[in-house]
Amino acid sequence: MAKKSTFLIAATSSGSGKTTITLGLLRAFLNKGLNTQPFKCGPDYIDTKYHDMASGRKSVNLDLFLSSESHVKSIYTKYATLSDVSVVEGVMGLFDGYDKMKGSSAEIASLIDIPVVLVINAKSMAYSAAAMLYGFKNFYKGINVVGVIFNFVASESHYQFLKEAATDAGVEALGYLPKNADIEIPSRHLGLSLDEKYRFDEFADKIASILEKHIDLDRLLAITERDIGANATPEENIACKDIKIAVAYDEAFNFIYHENIEALKELGDVCFFSPIRDKKLPQADFVYLPGGYPELYLRELSENKEMLHSIHDYIEHDGKVLAECGGMMYLSTSITDKDGVEYPMVNVFDQRTTMENMKLKLGYRKFEFRGMPVKGHEFHYSSASGSQTSLVQQYNAKNMSVDTKLLRYKNAIGGYTHIYWAEHKNIMNFFK
Repeated sequence: MAKKSTFLIAATSSGSGKTTITLGLLRAFLNKGLNTQPFKCGPDYIDTKYHDMASGRKSVNLDLFLSSESHVKSIYTKYATLSDVSVVEGVMGLFDGYDKMKGSSAEIASLIDIPVVLVINAKSMAYSAAAMLYGFKNFYKGINVVGVIFNFVASESHYQFLKEAATDAGVEALGYLPKNADIEIPSRHLGLSLDEKYRFDEFADKIASILEKHIDLDRLLAITERDIGANATPEENIACKDIKIAVAYDEAFNFIYHENIEALKELGDVCFFSPIRDKKLPQADFVYLPGGYPELYLRELSENKEMLHSIHDYIEHDGKVLAECGGMMYLSTSITDKDGVEYPMVNVFDQRTTMENMKLKLGYRKFEFRGMPVKGHEFHYSSASGSQTSLVQQYNAKNMSVDTKLLRYKNAIGGYTHIYWAEHKNIMNFFK
């Protein structure tokens, strides 16, 4: 067991700037030559893409709705022991969960026993920060708030007022991020496609440079040193099977839980392909079409007729496919863009999908299929209309029924829910 720096970046609420600060820290530690492992609380697969590019390592989701406590402990320890620093980005406000505090950043920090660094939006705030910090530090004794970073700070003198407030609340002020519109994160929906990596590098380096000037990074690392390894609970491994697995991965399809892919690697030989550029499917016993941004590449996807026909033929010959969100849209008759232009797609699910009149739909989902409890997350702006009925009734985290469908055509299964199978490694049981 070794002492390493590990901490959770939390916030008082969404919009406080925790993602910006997390990215800056990941890049700053990378610049220091530190092997830094990012994690993300909750089901978000967009912030993890930012983490990947800022740190050079795959970010891993820690989610107590999608998986058990033992699984979260196990995967945290698995990666934290291989790094110099572990940075866990929280979700929403520190205590915001799917049911009161359940699944919150605070619950995860308590479970894996790591300190919390709070981010506060200090715009138009001075000594009132003391009351806020005191409340967040003392509300729940199961966590340890060791420091605070202030965001949107107007000046050095403004920071001194905030620093005094933190001292009186018993929380160490580690520094601040000045108000600067040039380092705001782009829209989460538009995201960052893979061909924009160079622009992202400039963005991440800019944040890191600012943090290096205004935050005591060495002090942050010193006060967050902890023993890593005590929480490990070995997970049951299943025997590898000799199957070939093809995963769509390119600019259009990249919303993927890293541990899902690791679980697939235990099942067989995993390869990746591009529905945008490749002309046919690789040889495969199972194809995974994850979500992503197909709506941004409709012309390229629709004009790649060879790939459309290859996937269609594979499914007609009983090939096994799991298609999630954008992948499910790709298997539909067509996708219509926000301007009303319709693009033909693979045409195996009897429905049309559209980006017109976009409306956000999101939340945890759970259902039972073939006797298996299944959990996942729904997040999309598109809508689908068609005659196919759902294989299952899905429910949200509050056990209320939702109208999210799970479709099937032969051995192709698809829906808007992003399923997490990394703990039980049971995805192939869908096709028995």
